[in-house]
Amino acid sequence: MEKGKIAGTSPIRVDLTEGQKYAWCTCGLSANQPMCDGSHKGTEFVPKVTIAEETKTVSLCTCKQTSNPGFCDGTHKNL
Repeated sequence: MEKGKIAGTSPIRVDLTEGQKYAWCTCGLSANQPMCDGSHKGTEFVPKVTIAEETKTVSLCTCKQTSNPGFCDGTHKNL
């Protein structure tokens, strides 16, 4: 599967709450980065849905080129 459109070049810090469901945008088209707003409809992309295992703050990827979908792995530094 191809990578999504680059929506940003730095991660966004997000507070996750244990047990809550989150849908990370994989296409890069969402106006609600880094979360999905349904803009992928009509494309091959689907959001990466996860349920937070614990309450914590994480850095979510906006460049959509990460090797760890959803989470920033520093790939944006090489764009």
